[in-house]
Amino acid sequence: MSGEILVTPTNGAWCLEAAGHRFPCAIGRGGVSGAKREGDGATPLGSFALRELLFRPDRGAVPRTALPMRPLSPAMGWCDCPADPAYNRAVTLPWRSSAEHLWRRDGLYDLIVPLGYNDAPVSPAAGSAIFLHVARAGLTPTEGCVALHRSDLLKLLSILTADWRLTVRAAGG
Repeated sequence: MSGEILVTPTNGAWCLEAAGHRFPCAIGRGGVSGAKREGDGATPLGSFALRELLFRPDRGAVPRTALPMRPLSPAMGWCDCPADPAYNRAVTLPWRSSAEHLWRRDGLYDLIVPLGYNDAPVSPAAGSAIFLHVARAGLTPTEGCVALHRSDLLKLLSILTADWRLTVRAAGG
């Protein structure tokens, strides 16, 4: 069964809604944007496929989800250099240009769902590494991703399937 995950502003805060559940969430420090650019800190507006779940196998049980899954390793990264042919793709570290490390100490990337943003096809400098992932304490802003408390993300993962989409809307959108 397909479904939609809605990310919208509600009463001055951001909220993620899916299948009758509502969770507080964090978005990018740059707000939302219909013209996302690399490094602007904005979360892109639009509707995006859920590509897969990447998870830290050393940080808890394998999550319950119908999404395709693969474990993270310390050598996994995500290219964020617009001039690199691997821009906005998973890469093996060390990488020849700038790449984000996916194996983090802070727990934010213990669970990562890459969103289908700027990946089919990739447009250089239009933004990279847009994920649904674990939030910082206090739901402080991300660099452009959508983030949930770990327990909320695990609950969401347990109810969705690969044909669901995550939609980010602006106020009144």
